Amino acid sequence: MDITCLFHMTSSNRYDAWQSLGADMRRREFITGLAGAAALPVALKAQQPVRPVIGFMSSRSPDDSAHLLRSFHSGLREAGYIEGQNVAIEYRWAHGRYERLPALAAELASLPVTAVAAFGGSASARAAKAATTTIPIVISIGEDPVEAGFVKALNRPEGNITGAMLLTSTIGAKRLGLLRDLVPQAGPIGLLVNLTTTSGQTQKRDVEKAAHDIGQSIVVRDARTVQDLDPVLELFAQDRVVGLTVAADPFFDTQRDRIIQLVAKHRLPAIYQFRDYVVAGGLMSYGASILETYFQNGVYIGRILKGAKPADMPVQLPTKFQLVINMKTVKELGLIIPSGVLAIADEVIE
Repeated sequence: MDITCLFHMTSSNRYDAWQSLGADMRRREFITGLAGAAALPVALKAQQPVRPVIGFMSSRSPDDSAHLLRSFHSGLREAGYIEGQNVAIEYRWAHGRYERLPALAAELASLPVTAVAAFGGSASARAAKAATTTIPIVISIGEDPVEAGFVKALNRPEGNITGAMLLTSTIGAKRLGLLRDLVPQAGPIGLLVNLTTTSGQTQKRDVEKAAHDIGQSIVVRDARTVQDLDPVLELFAQDRVVGLTVAADPFFDTQRDRIIQLVAKHRLPAIYQFRDYVVAGGLMSYGASILETYFQNGVYIGRILKGAKPADMPVQLPTKFQLVINMKTVKELGLIIPSGVLAIADEVIE
């Protein structure tokens, strides 16, 4: 309404017009306020920093990796990052099924993510490597990363991959020697291995060579799926092996409790790659600290989020391999630990 028209009206009509004009103005203010309120969150959102996203993939499962995740998160906190506050994490798990890994890696790369943490052995690392040559990748494998083709050199990786390694796949011969010291009676020793991986094939070759050098007979059996475990352990019992070395393999880690139960059922002295097995009732283990490795990789991811380049971040190698013995299992098997073996044990679980 044109406000000048008000002066040509009667007083009563002028009052009604003033009321109508006031309502119209208030209505316009209300609509303008709504538009401003709707635009406000967008403006505020534009001012907020973008939260980096970590792609976390593993050939293992969350059930057997809770303690490893805690260690990884501790490393992230050391670098100044806390999930849900200033960083987000997209998790992908293969649950021991290596054939799922390429699709999981491709999915993370397509999101996209700021960096990828590819854990659970070489199969996970290879899937991540195939999915991207530009996104930074942190890996943790049991093999030598240079020989396996992941980095050019330990001090200068040069590509988009670095990480803290375990090297557990390289010490199968040492585990064989420790087990043989514990069960010196004549008889074959079994090797449980997953031959679908290059790591498994390398371990088989190394253990067979070490056994040949010391005159030890070996029985090698391949287990690739959960369904393989029961019949393979039964065959080891029929082979009358006097001990068993379980090759380093993330699939076996997902089946840790099941393997320990089957080994106990057949009363087989066995040696594993990680302390986790001994804590769960296994006889003994020899390997690097997986918790320390996950922690260090959490720190590395944090450094990458702050702008560091994998090509300039030296690959971290374990500085110590730990021998852990479960004395309760020793007694249950009626074994006697040689004093020389006990003397070099890093931890004895009573």
